[in-house]
Amino acid sequence: MSDTLRAAATPVSQEPSALRAQAQAIGGLLLRDLRYTRREFFSFLTRTIMQPLLFVFVFAFLFPRIGQGVGGGGGEDFATILVPGLVAVAVIFQGIVAVALPLSTEFGGTKEIEDRIMAPVPVATVAVEKILFGAIQSVFAGFLVLPMVAAIPATPVALEVTSLPLLVAVVLLSALLSGSLGLALGTYVSPRQIGLMFSVVVLPLTFLGAVYYPWAALDAVPWLQWLVLLNPLVYVSEGLRAAITPSIETMSVVVVLAALVVSTVLLAAAGIHGFLRRTVG
Repeated sequence: MSDTLRAAATPVSQEPSALRAQAQAIGGLLLRDLRYTRREFFSFLTRTIMQPLLFVFVFAFLFPRIGQGVGGGGGEDFATILVPGLVAVAVIFQGIVAVALPLSTEFGGTKEIEDRIMAPVPVATVAVEKILFGAIQSVFAGFLVLPMVAAIPATPVALEVTSLPLLVAVVLLSALLSGSLGLALGTYVSPRQIGLMFSVVVLPLTFLGAVYYPWAALDAVPWLQWLVLLNPLVYVSEGLRAAITPSIETMSVVVVLAALVVSTVLLAAAGIHGFLRRTVG
């Protein structure tokens, strides 16, 4: 009997228990992954803070001290622009590393994915757990990087939470987007080409993701300003700026939230489809 017929034949009264079983399975898989992350905490810490630490140290601490200007405005403006952008990079990058890189190993040499898909739940549930695991790590990475990159700049950083609900919404949507992007890349990129992914995908996402400049500043290059709207990192960067740096002009909050929702849904659907294709054919 196919899964569709089996689902149709299941009494309605059993649906809550089926959902409970899936939730328990996701919880168990999350605990397993988090326990492994705890054992590798030093590696997690290093890959999370190294890039933003070096960037903010050189461009927001060292350059102002030696009299070098960065960005279109003063050093103070650049530091304020830079902080939410670096947090956005940490959030997105962590989801890719936490989901895409392990998948390349699990689909490749170790075949560890076969143990996971034998759990008594639909295979798609395992894919959803991957997204949630990446999201959890992304949230942690963002909160870890924020105070560090805000404290290092030589010039003051004008941070202010304009709306706590907006900040929570942007962080949660960005984290889910990060996990979904990691799942999509991990299932569609061949394990042998996973290193190439950082040159072809991650670097363009970063440099064209409104990380080091606000999106509005690109009005000097109109074609590029519209082209980068295809980059989901733009909406993470702009959403964080709208939530914690009100002095910086950003795109509409409604547009940011809508784009984050649409991007997350599309990437999650693509990632789950790719996961099913790689596991059950």
